[in-house]
Amino acid sequence: MKNRIKVKKIDDCIWLMDDNGEATGYLVCGKKKAVVIDTMNGIANVHSVVREITDLPLIVVNTHGHCDHIFGNLYFDCDCFLHPDDAKIAAKHMRFPVFVRLCKEKKIEMPPFKTIKDGDEIDLGGLTLEVISLPGHTPGGICLLLKEKRVLFTGDSINHHLWMQLEESLPLKTFFENLNKISWVTEKADRILHGHAQDFDDISLFNELRSGLEELIATRGKGDTRYSTDYKWFGGIAKQYPFSNDGSVICYSDEKLDCHPC
Repeated sequence: MKNRIKVKKIDDCIWLMDDNGEATGYLVCGKKKAVVIDTMNGIANVHSVVREITDLPLIVVNTHGHCDHIFGNLYFDCDCFLHPDDAKIAAKHMRFPVFVRLCKEKKIEMPPFKTIKDGDEIDLGGLTLEVISLPGHTPGGICLLLKEKRVLFTGDSINHHLWMQLEESLPLKTFFENLNKISWVTEKADRILHGHAQDFDDISLFNELRSGLEELIATRGKGDTRYSTDYKWFGGIAKQYPFSNDGSVICYSDEKLDCHPC
């Protein structure tokens, strides 16, 4: 089962961990400490994978509370951090029968979450991660800026297949405003690593997504050259709007499009 997670070193201090093509986590090693960013699905023991790479003291940071980003926390006995606005979502996902059964089979329990918030910094020794809140995909979504490497870890908040149709997702206009609030990060980072990546994306993905979102809101998905189509997912039928020429889309519902920021 360990071979389910494929590891690739993509920088002198960053390892990408691909969980069967379903989710991506990262290991970042400083001189004094290492951080695991998202622990994926929990089917394979990600802790043992990490320990084949480093024996540094560990912490875990979850970019948001969805199952494919937190379930692997099960194997860690270190501090695990999550933004409190995603605590309810994480608790809901931890009640999924498949996870309850997994815990019983392995006879281990999920460690508690510790609070992390916007502006917090994590010192790894020679490397610093800054926490940047980005509510949208979920209410407590965060990004992590690895300052010295100019790398932005975005979880599912910024990627090529953005889900905004979920019950917990914020209105599109709210997410657009939140992207604008952190647009300064494009001057601090050159590359993006998201929660389902196979390698680095250029930071231009940030502005491509933001522009696409602005266009979607303005045209209601009925632009002259780009328009929305049906998107089938396990929750039913939503809509998807292309925001680049490489197949990248924003998935959404009419409810999220019509909602206005509070």
